[in-house]
Amino acid sequence: MEHHMNSNENIPLSWAYNWLTSPKRQYINGEWVDGASDEKWVVTNPANREALCSFEIADADQVEYTASMANQCYESGVWAKISRPQRANMLRQIAQLIRDNTEKLSVLESLPNGKLFSESMVDDIPTCADIFEYYAGWTDKFYGETSPVEDGFLNYTIKEPIGVCALIAPWNFPLYQTSLKLAAALSMGNPVIIKPSEYTPLTSIFLVELIDEHLDFPKGVINMLLTNGEMANQLTLSDNVHKVSFTGSTDVGRKIVQNSGLSNLKSATLELGGKSPCIFFEDTPDLDGAIDRAFTVMFSHKGEKCSEPTRFLIHDSLYDQVVDKLIVKANAVRCGNQFDETVTQGPQCNEAQFNKILEYIEIGKKEAKLVAGGYADTEGDNANGYFIRPTIFSEVSQDSRIAQEEIFGPVLCCTRFHTTEEAVEMANATAYGLAAGLYTSDVSRAHRVAEQIDAGMLFINRYGCYGLAAPFGGFRQSGWGKEMAIHSLSSYTKTKGVWVYFGDG
Repeated sequence: MEHHMNSNENIPLSWAYNWLTSPKRQYINGEWVDGASDEKWVVTNPANREALCSFEIADADQVEYTASMANQCYESGVWAKISRPQRANMLRQIAQLIRDNTEKLSVLESLPNGKLFSESMVDDIPTCADIFEYYAGWTDKFYGETSPVEDGFLNYTIKEPIGVCALIAPWNFPLYQTSLKLAAALSMGNPVIIKPSEYTPLTSIFLVELIDEHLDFPKGVINMLLTNGEMANQLTLSDNVHKVSFTGSTDVGRKIVQNSGLSNLKSATLELGGKSPCIFFEDTPDLDGAIDRAFTVMFSHKGEKCSEPTRFLIHDSLYDQVVDKLIVKANAVRCGNQFDETVTQGPQCNEAQFNKILEYIEIGKKEAKLVAGGYADTEGDNANGYFIRPTIFSEVSQDSRIAQEEIFGPVLCCTRFHTTEEAVEMANATAYGLAAGLYTSDVSRAHRVAEQIDAGMLFINRYGCYGLAAPFGGFRQSGWGKEMAIHSLSSYTKTKGVWVYFGDG
């Protein structure tokens, strides 16, 4: 297996390629086992299409067997009955394992995904450790209440583990999304089945290896399946699974809801698609700073983010100025290998996504005015990978496909507006409602518009603010429920109401 080292010798690429030669297997009921299917999946590096490793996928029967083992663990209560301080301590130990292996995990995050090594090192992996520490603190703080009922009665509620949680993570933020689900589920006493994307399973595999080697979790509490979406469908049909947490496309989210109805009415948290607007009003404070921030959030991680602002709604008085500055910034981006420190955008994650983005770009060329990018970057070694130039369309109509459909790549739509009412109408004019941003110096307008926009997250004067104590999630076809914060914990618990009668008769 050939690979090119970057000039930064601190990046442990040699370690990663040596680790990749070891077998990649399923983790079921505390044991490493081969996938039960004859079908092999090959994990590749999107920068050059090289094979990184392969594994036999779990078939539907093995998926169901894993669910049954996890359910036996749930019914035994072995994890829920562990003292909360001990449970919290184990979550903190996972956080420390992540911190001790930040560089290794960052390499394994970037290799199959294509995001810059710096993005993994700065944005993703350290936050994963923070997530486990944050939810460790919740193990003994999410509790029931007493209810105001009639004299002679006591009513109180108990928060109990919901059961076996299937955690289906996407390929764009592999370990980050896995951590959000895993830490919350474990903190509330649930057994879990981790299903990483087959495109980007490496960090989940390595983290489970670390947990298996260093920590003493009861068998069946943590399970991991390496498989594809077709076989993972059994997780959403299984009566041995009580909750699904899924991050991905709206189409798959619909399928999960259907499967819940066909099986045991398992609950679901669905973090789905987005087509988020960012509004630049005529009184935008620090216009250059606003453009820099919005551009960065839009095009970082090569535009493969659900909450990114893919629609810039720009007041007519600023429109030409803003678009001109965006064009300069887009043309200055350097695409290339994710481990090259001089590169500012890595490759798209996989061939299917690469082709989908290029198809949308061709659609956009017929619908709007292309002002930047619009093609695959095949400069030098980039010809071997899935690189797409940052692409900007101007004068985009709100009823065009590129303005309505999630592209999930480095493609930005710019539209001009004249009035506040028009901006709000445009912001709400898609099926999604994940996030939205606005820039204005008018505090009254800021609050008024934030109230009128139908989105789960609003960013005023700085697009993209995130914190573990703040809920993450959208409305409408952007999904159900919330991740992060206390708001995620109710979806990993069930509330039992208990009545006690102590009256005279």
